[in-house]
Amino acid sequence: MPSIVLRPGRLNRPGQTGADDAETLLSLVRGLALYENEPDAVKATAEDLRRHGSGPNPRFETLIVELDGRPAGFALYYHNFSTWTGRPGLFLEDLFVEEWARGHGLGRRLMARCARIAKERGCVRFDLSVLHWNKTREFYHRLGLRHLEEWLPYRAAAEGLERLAAEDEA
Repeated sequence: MPSIVLRPGRLNRPGQTGADDAETLLSLVRGLALYENEPDAVKATAEDLRRHGSGPNPRFETLIVELDGRPAGFALYYHNFSTWTGRPGLFLEDLFVEEWARGHGLGRRLMARCARIAKERGCVRFDLSVLHWNKTREFYHRLGLRHLEEWLPYRAAAEGLERLAAEDEA
């Protein structure tokens, strides 16, 4: 029977010593980019992950899942907020399991742990986005998640973000 360990990711603050998962997490993020056919899209560095994922107010948190002692996948999440309920939610930015480790229930375990974290923290919902072509959409349906057809994702990035920010007359 394979050994599965699911644990919080450890990201050290600059100058801090001890166990650190920044390089492991970055490797898994690159694996996700390959899966999504965007191998050159990852610009993040291990230092970026440490800077934004550690300290007193981290921008994100992670879970790392190991199979037989090898890093096999991750979940990266952060809090959002519902103005209608006045309560926090949890947003799953990325979930990924290496191809060699699939079929052992690791994705399901990552999802269940995120849901438990959300419940323990008083979150009213657990959100994520999935690419329309992603075969794992059925996996999410089996877990009880539903596709919100009335909501369309929008994003301002690069030139659009610059242009919009420039309109703010400080």
